[in-house]
Order: sequence, then C-alpha cells, then structure tokens
Amino acid sequence: TGQLIYEVSSPSLLMTEIKENSENDLLDHVLLPVAHEEDALKTAHALEPYNPGRVTALHVVEKADGAPDKTPVAQSEETAAEAYAAVRSVFSDADTQTVYDRDVVGAIFEAADDVDATAIAFRPRRGSRLQKFLSGDYSVKIVTQGDRPVISLPPVDAEE
Repeated sequence: TGQLIYEVSSPSLLMTEIKENSENDLLDHVLLPVAHEEDALKTAHALEPYNPGRVTALHVVEKADGAPDKTPVAQSEETAAEAYAAVRSVFSDADTQTVYDRDVVGAIFEAADDVDATAIAFRPRRGSRLQKFLSGDYSVKIVTQGDRPVISLPPVDAEE
C-alpha cells in the first residue's frame, strides 16, 4: 500500500483533498503524539482548523534500554497528564494513551494500530541538524516508516 504524506499549509486545501476521497476520511480518527504541555497545546491548535472526527492524544515515555530512565515514572506521568489537559482544552472529548517504550517512533505506530487511527498528525520539532541527528530525527522516521497517512501540521505562531 502507498503512504500519503500531507504537509498542510491551509485547512481548505486538505478539506478539498478529503472531500475528493470520502471513502476513507483521513481525519476520522487522528493520533496526536505530544511531548509536553506546551507542545500539546500548540499541536492541538494546529490540528483544530481541520475539524477531526476523533482525536487520541499519545504521550510516549522513552524508556532506557537497561540504563536508568531519563525521568522518574511519577514525573513522566505528570508530564503526560499536563499534555492531555492541554489537548482537551481544544478537543474536550479527546482520548488519551500513555506508552512506555524505548523506541518512540515504533510506539507511535503501535498506538496508531491499537486505536485504529486513520492518520497520525504531528508538528515537526525545531532543532539544529546536530540535534536532529542525535535524536534520530523522529519526524523523518514517522514520515518514511509509517503504514498510514501522516499529516505534518503547520506552525501555529511566528516563532516556530
């Protein structure tokens, strides 16, 4: 199966594409990976104009492979709760899912399968080439390794 990748600059452009392909509505159920409260709020606001049918916010807690975890479990759960509250301030009926995994991108794909998401929507993160290289550039992996449509949301403010 082919993979659709949308980098959306205008809600009307995406809606035109969706209306032409109404058999499988891209926005029926969107998985929204979020990192923390600020990221969640910006990502939810970026998705809001597209009026998705259903949203599931996903927070992946990156686990270390045999080494101490990057953050304590309680802190990770608090970060997830704050992120979910931010998403729900925009999408009040959003579902949530927290996943603990050492492979963040793999966990996103598994969660998309688990919730039967029609698409994964995300905001590419800023960072230097070195930062992206060291982090494994999750954006590239999400776009190139997925098995469902991926929507790259536009920035919500001038600073992005």
